[in-house]
Amino acid sequence: MATQMLFRDDAYLKTAAAQVIAASERGIELDRTIFYPLGGGQPGDSGALIRQNGERIVIADTRKGETFDSVLHIPAAGSPLPEPGEPLTLEIDWDRRYALMRLHTALHVMSCVVVAPVSGGNIAPDKGRLDFDIDMNLLNAERIEQGTNDLLARGTATETVWITDEELDARPELVKTMSVQPPRGAGRVRLLRIPGIDLQPCGGTHVANIAEIGAIRVVRIRNEGKRNKRVEIALA
Repeated sequence: MATQMLFRDDAYLKTAAAQVIAASERGIELDRTIFYPLGGGQPGDSGALIRQNGERIVIADTRKGETFDSVLHIPAAGSPLPEPGEPLTLEIDWDRRYALMRLHTALHVMSCVVVAPVSGGNIAPDKGRLDFDIDMNLLNAERIEQGTNDLLARGTATETVWITDEELDARPELVKTMSVQPPRGAGRVRLLRIPGIDLQPCGGTHVANIAEIGAIRVVRIRNEGKRNKRVEIALA
C-alpha cells in the first residue's frame, strides 16, 4: 500500500492523522505522512507518533522504503511499536524541519550565484553545503555571500511544479547535479521554481517565500578534490 506524502503539497504541516500499515523494529509504515524521508541531501525528519492513549513513539529518523512510494518511520531504541490499523497523530520536530527548509532553499539560490555543475551537497539544521566542479580560484566567499543575499532580498515566492519524465529528458539543462539524477518511474518529476532565479528538479521541502530565509553567511570554502570545491553556508 502506498504512503500519501503530505509534505509534497504542504511542507508546513506540523501534525496530521494517519493509520498504521505495518510496524517492525526496521520502521513503521503509515497510510499518509508529514515526515520527509532522507534524500537529495536533506536529512529525514524526526518527531513522534502519538497513540490514542497519549503514549508517544519517538521517531529518530525517516527513510525511504523498498518501493518508490513507501516511507519508513524509524523508532528510537526501546520505543513501543503500534499495531497495524492503529490510528496515530503525527508530530514532526518543526524547529528542526524549518531550519532544514530555510537552508535547503538557500542552497537553491546560492547555486544560481555559483554557476557550475553541482557535484554534491548536504544539509544539516545548522549548516548546508554544495560542492561544485569549478576552479577553486573562481570561488570568492564575499561575492557568493553578497550575491546570494541580494537574491534573497527580493522576497520571491517559491512554486512547486511538475513535468513529465519526457519533458525533463528534453530539458537536461534543468538538472544541475552531476551525481544524483531526479527519480523517474512515476511518470512525472517535481521541480522547485523561484521565479526569475531558479528552476530545477527537487523533491525536498522548501520555504514558501525566500524572504523567510533572511540572509546567509559563507562559513568556509575548501578543496575536496579535483571536481569538488565545497561552499558551506549557515543562516546569518
